[in-house]
Formats: sequence, structure tokens, C-alpha cells
Amino acid sequence: QVQLVESGGGLVQPGGSLRLSCAASVFTFSSYSMSWYRQAPGKERELVATITSAGGSTNYADSVKGRFTIPRDDAKNTVYLQMNSLKLEDTAIYYCKAIGRGISRGYVYWGQGTQVTVSS
Repeated sequence: QVQLVESGGGLVQPGGSLRLSCAASVFTFSSYSMSWYRQAPGKERELVATITSAGGSTNYADSVKGRFTIPRDDAKNTVYLQMNSLKLEDTAIYYCKAIGRGISRGYVYWGQGTQVTVSS
């Protein structure tokens, strides 16, 4: 049984920072690529950031480049989303997604989401 549990969401002012965490209850965490998605009201779910299972490559949506980073700590089975210089348009529910690679190929898991609200 696999769980992805997001935390760290909340209310923050424009220009502020927030760090989201996604803790995974898997024993082969290092074999999963990890991503953060977000969905704002009335909008489709969009990919925000991805880090490969090896940790050697990251990708970011154009809208968050230079502001967000997606580090991972395999020793803690956790991926983070560090969000800086937050804007009103960053308001959304943020979801963690795990995609198995290598020995974990074929496994896909989603977290339940955590709300991020940017407001003055």
C-alpha cells in the first residue's frame, strides 16, 4: 500500500515563500520520478515541476522558472517544492505524483493535494 502525503500548504502574501513536502511510503523511492502538478479553479491541472528518479534532471513550467525548485531527499522518501516570489496566479491545489522507473516501472501514484493561497 503506497501513500503520498502532501503538506506545507497555506496562506501566504504575494512575494512570499512556501515549501511543500510530499512524503512517500514506498521502499523504492529512489526509483520514482517525482512531479508537482497544480490545479486552479476553472483551470486544467498543469505540470509544475519534475525531478527524475536519479535526481540528475529537473524540468519546470515556464510560469515558475526562476521562482520554484524541486529538490528531493531519498533518505527521507520526500520531494519538496520550494516556492519563492509567489504571485496571485500561483493559487491552486498542488498535487504530488510519483512515476515508477526501472524496477518500479508501471507504478503511478497521486497524493490528495494541498491548498496554496496567495493573497494580500
